[in-house]
Amino acid sequence: MALIRLDLPYVEGAHWLAQVRHLPWPMLLESGRVDTAEQASAVDEEVSLGARFDIVVADPVAKIIHRRPYTEVHTAQGMVRDEEDPFAVIKRWLQPHQLARVVDVPFAGGALGYYGYDLGRTIEPMPELAAQDMPLPELLVGIYDWAIVVDHHLRRCQLLSHQRFGDIAALHILHQDLLQTRQQAVVQPFAVTGEIAHNMDKSYYAQAFSKVKDYIRAGDCYQINLAQRLAVKVSGDAWQAYDSFRQLSKAPFMAYLQVDDGQGLPFEVLSMSPERFLQVTEHKVETRPIKGTRPRHADAERDRQEAEALQNSLKDRAENLMIVDLLRNDIGKVCEIGSVKVDALFRLQRFTNVHHLVSIVRGVLAQGYHALDLLRGCFPGGSITGAPKLRAMQIIEELEPHRRGIYCGSIGYIGFDGSMDTNIAIRTAVICQQNMTFFAGGGVVADSDCDKEYQETLDKASQFLKLVAQFKTAS
Repeated sequence: MALIRLDLPYVEGAHWLAQVRHLPWPMLLESGRVDTAEQASAVDEEVSLGARFDIVVADPVAKIIHRRPYTEVHTAQGMVRDEEDPFAVIKRWLQPHQLARVVDVPFAGGALGYYGYDLGRTIEPMPELAAQDMPLPELLVGIYDWAIVVDHHLRRCQLLSHQRFGDIAALHILHQDLLQTRQQAVVQPFAVTGEIAHNMDKSYYAQAFSKVKDYIRAGDCYQINLAQRLAVKVSGDAWQAYDSFRQLSKAPFMAYLQVDDGQGLPFEVLSMSPERFLQVTEHKVETRPIKGTRPRHADAERDRQEAEALQNSLKDRAENLMIVDLLRNDIGKVCEIGSVKVDALFRLQRFTNVHHLVSIVRGVLAQGYHALDLLRGCFPGGSITGAPKLRAMQIIEELEPHRRGIYCGSIGYIGFDGSMDTNIAIRTAVICQQNMTFFAGGGVVADSDCDKEYQETLDKASQFLKLVAQFKTAS
């Protein structure tokens, strides 16, 4: 099937998201582009990091929703509900007449949505201990027949479709509609109406931290990612929160999802993730785990010292290496034997509020495997669980008061051509029923210091705290 390309004016993806927000399930994947020479020198392979394209979709031909043990598929013909593995359902929608990759386009239709952390329970048996007070779907993916793709390098924007499910007349009508100035709906301004509630105060965190250390000493694990949840009451238009969030904390793998749970409950996902989980391009696999964090400072000398301390930290390097080894093993399940290589270790990467250590692991997808096999085999990401992964997840379930939900899952696309790019859903807020939640965590290892680790969670939440302060209503 030939790719249909219809030109649009070159503007950022946020503009096109506004043009399609009246349609069901609009989603935006957005690049936090490098703005300064200092940042550019610190970020390896800007294009590969996702800082080239914005992708906008809406009005899926199918909505795939999974809550254990059921997977629902909603289409214009109705809803089908069974206990089939959700990865298999998505693959079935993508695979017939799989298309050849279009070199200059990352995504021209396919699956786009989120895979929540608790989807891991579909893959591995887990205890049921943590509270689940926001029971959103564990997986929510739309099958989209068209996409708006903004290329920031070529300064080009196109409406793209392989017309797998639609017709050319409908695509041209959509194109003409996009070119019109849409009257935006009157919305209630976004506001924070309550105080932030932490599900772990420092004392609770210290107790959980101590138990992690006990497990490490006992040989149960080497590293546990321990996270706290921040929650606050809000009202108004979630897009305004995302728009401000993206100005505070630009990152390579940002996302905005305006969806519903299939049962009439609307919610939004606002992600400022700096971390790639898995990418597949022409069978080439890449993952970029992040481990090791230091805060940024306005004072240039102090900022340089923090970056240098991170690069020289034996503890942070060891923590990063554990996750690199875990991911080498995970992607090795579906990659060609001997193809998995570590192409970079402990590379410094600067973001708005923190410095990170980033490593790069690459491989080649073995014949007969699909990107979804890779995603399932690696899910959830090792950088936000710990090592060994299954035991780490069991300990997380025991020690964290609430289920993680979308946090530490993944958001991204899988195209009809088999290409995939997904983030780790960190620095991610969820707004549902006038509650906004945000998690922040860090890896705990044998020589971790409790006070420093607790402070790291606050450092990672700093942009969220600024967002809350910005929209806080007067009491």
